[in-house]
Amino acid sequence: MIYLDNAATTKVSEEVFAAIKPFFCEQYANPSAIYSFAGKSMKAVDEARHQTADLIGADAKEIYFTAGGSEADNWAIKAVAEAYQNKGKHIITSVIEHHAVLHTCQYLEKQGFEVTYIQVDEYGRVKLDELEQAIRPDTILISIMAANNEIGTIQPIQEIGALARKHGILFHTDAVQAYGHIPMNVDEMNIDLLSASGHKLYAPKGAGLLYIRKNVRIGAYLHGGAQERGRRAGTHNTPGIVGFGAAAKAAAEKMAENAEKEIALRDYLIQRVLKEIPYSRLNGDAVNRLPGNAHFCFRFIEGESLLILLDQKGICASSGSACTSGSLDPSHVLLAIGLPHEIAHGSLRLTLSAETTKEEIDFTVEQLKEIVKKLRDMSPLYEDFVKQEQKVL
Repeated sequence: MIYLDNAATTKVSEEVFAAIKPFFCEQYANPSAIYSFAGKSMKAVDEARHQTADLIGADAKEIYFTAGGSEADNWAIKAVAEAYQNKGKHIITSVIEHHAVLHTCQYLEKQGFEVTYIQVDEYGRVKLDELEQAIRPDTILISIMAANNEIGTIQPIQEIGALARKHGILFHTDAVQAYGHIPMNVDEMNIDLLSASGHKLYAPKGAGLLYIRKNVRIGAYLHGGAQERGRRAGTHNTPGIVGFGAAAKAAAEKMAENAEKEIALRDYLIQRVLKEIPYSRLNGDAVNRLPGNAHFCFRFIEGESLLILLDQKGICASSGSACTSGSLDPSHVLLAIGLPHEIAHGSLRLTLSAETTKEEIDFTVEQLKEIVKKLRDMSPLYEDFVKQEQKVL
């Protein structure tokens, strides 16, 4: 099997697995208990809090563990809306956000809030001039993702943060795809709230975090116990949190090395596909993109058929976000960058890991060439296109 869907989830690395194993059958106490046996679990949670904070230049007291990135996004946006609604009820986001942000904003619109959805350019970059023009006296939050989960484009987060700070507006970024893969610093980037998830970083599923800057006054998301300093109730997922911490520590040590390797393989993959498969295009910024992300569209084919045939060859890939994989509608991200429906339907996302090899990329490209040709040979659209081309010649 060749796994090229690391933007959907990653496998748990060996070092992370070694770190979490004791917390299943040996150090299994509830961290909130007062006896000394539980103290080991709480100490491990606190260590993970420091490890995840260090990766983004935050204070450990500003990290709140959640069940994942979607929960963190919901908490950040809904809690700011509730806490700051006396100041204003206007929120700014972009049209290409993850649905954890878009659907939360749509929910708030039903509660009487106004949301402005900023457009992006052909590469998926937020238009800064449009963003600044959208700011109003009653704007309370700007929420822009650090990097897109489908096409991999990295946003100008530092510039957006500076803009928000200049106007006294809180800035939230969904960094689920970026955290641990590209350098981020909450102070340098003027980030007030940041969402991240462990399973995109070789940690287990079910552990995420929300960074909340000290001076941001928002309420609790879940009510019940006093966990996470009274702001997020529920028994700590100790193995998941410990794994998240271990993954963050490893990312801090290996980020540059992993990125260099992934970028080299990613660019090799992109070069081969664009050169060897006719009527293919790369989506997103060619350079300013996540190290392991390659996203293509192939004309005259359906992405779903492409995925099925790749799967039969032992290659795991996706057409876009795993969270919307059951939908037959074209990606909202691809439509936002200006692609027509018929081209957006033929999309393929290949996302690499630090363990991906050149041999795996070569095998994938060879299979991809055969599959695309096979699907086009069955396509009446392609047949008509070829006939039109021959008439022109």
